[in-house]
Amino acid sequence: MIINNFQNKLQKFIFVVVVFLNLIWISSAHAFPIFAQQNYNNPREANGRIVCANCHLAQKPVEIEVPQSVLPDTVFEAVVKIPYDQQVKQVLANGKKGDLNVGAVLVLPEGFELAPKDRISPELKKKVNKLFFQPYSQDQKNILVVGPVPGNKYQEMVFPILSPDPSKNKNISYLKYPIYVGGNRGRGQVYADGSKSNNTIYSASAAGNITDIQILEENGQNKGYAITIQTPTGNNIIDQVPPGPTLIVKKGDNIQLDQSLTNNPNVGGFGQRDTEIVLQNPARIQGFLIFLICIFLTQIFLVLKKKQFEKVQLFEMNF
Repeated sequence: MIINNFQNKLQKFIFVVVVFLNLIWISSAHAFPIFAQQNYNNPREANGRIVCANCHLAQKPVEIEVPQSVLPDTVFEAVVKIPYDQQVKQVLANGKKGDLNVGAVLVLPEGFELAPKDRISPELKKKVNKLFFQPYSQDQKNILVVGPVPGNKYQEMVFPILSPDPSKNKNISYLKYPIYVGGNRGRGQVYADGSKSNNTIYSASAAGNITDIQILEENGQNKGYAITIQTPTGNNIIDQVPPGPTLIVKKGDNIQLDQSLTNNPNVGGFGQRDTEIVLQNPARIQGFLIFLICIFLTQIFLVLKKKQFEKVQLFEMNF
């Protein structure tokens, strides 16, 4: 009995450790945008382009909704929408087809950051829908990234944002600030080292005649194609194509340099937008309300004065 209990506890402990290590491995190897975080100190380049566009080459739409103005030290929503046709399937790293993932990067003004858990209301937590956000780096808490997450569940992402308080941070002022967002759906066409993924077009590296197309296999799995091109000088050039793209050439075809050997399997892409938000001074709102109240009272007094004047005129006409 004691031995059985000990074995059960040991099995549970091993299971928890395995799951924990698996989660760490997934987050370190596949977390979006791990390539950008490793290679760029800032995700927004000097020309205004977000660096995700360097790998996700197709241009797609993205939308962002934020309040026109917010008060200091308040929590508000930044809603990012990444629309796409959920019926389409993308090429996975192994060459098979699967659902698209989505991810986003939100570049907030200095001082704005992800809202603490104890400041997020239950209604807002429900809208966030268990999304996990992380800062772009330890010293850039105003830049948030999320993904990859299933696109059929997170086409709309809600970021809970905490506005800064200028009374506590002298570097923050009551001004209008820009907000930048980038959103991608699907895999990229280029890796950070410049090499192509299997989610792009492959072209011929030489002109000539295709003399052979060999299907590469390993343990019964398709590992792509080896295309032999015989150049006019008699040299044989072998172009390798990974699994995923569909060949659009055949043996015996005469091809030109940089002619497409495959179709374009990419169904995703990247888009970016920008908007503005005003960090509103509460004193301005109070002053505006006092101004409205003064106008309202003035209008009432004018009406009363007019009524009084009409009564005086009516009294004088009777005499």
